[in-house]
Amino acid sequence: MASSSSSSPEAPRVDAVAEAPRVDPVAETPRVDPVDYVGFWSRFLAFLIDSLIVTVVLVPLMIAIYGRQYFSLERQLSGAAGGIWDWVINLALAVAAILFWRYRGATPGKMAIGAKIADARTGGAPSTGRLVLRFFAYIASILPLGLGFLWIAFDRRKQGFHDKIARTVVIYDED
Repeated sequence: MASSSSSSPEAPRVDAVAEAPRVDPVAETPRVDPVDYVGFWSRFLAFLIDSLIVTVVLVPLMIAIYGRQYFSLERQLSGAAGGIWDWVINLALAVAAILFWRYRGATPGKMAIGAKIADARTGGAPSTGRLVLRFFAYIASILPLGLGFLWIAFDRRKQGFHDKIARTVVIYDED
């Protein structure tokens, strides 16, 4: 029997690329379970749920601020800029998304499908900085005609460009 400088056996390296760490409370040693990544259509459904929630909240708010003419075809075709409230509301939406990710692990749409955002390397909760990066990395997913979102359907870990940039994955939540 070979001797080791530590009193416990060396724990295997856990890589969330294929597996995420889980702690067995009885043995108190890490064990490895396969990760169930959330695919394109489930994430698209979560997006639709989030979009519906945002629409239900924002349409009455925008009508209260600007009036019904804000949504008129004439105004839209003229390219008229919105007011300061457009900037405030967009900033509030960005902050709300990041706060949901930070404190709930997901937006309401992802929660509805039982999914959460995880650090791609550890399988744990991503840092706030990584979540802010993920939000701004949506630009990289949107710009090439939405290819960064479509990529989720073909990637083996179901990552969009924004996930790859921020080093996150979307997995099914066990809780």
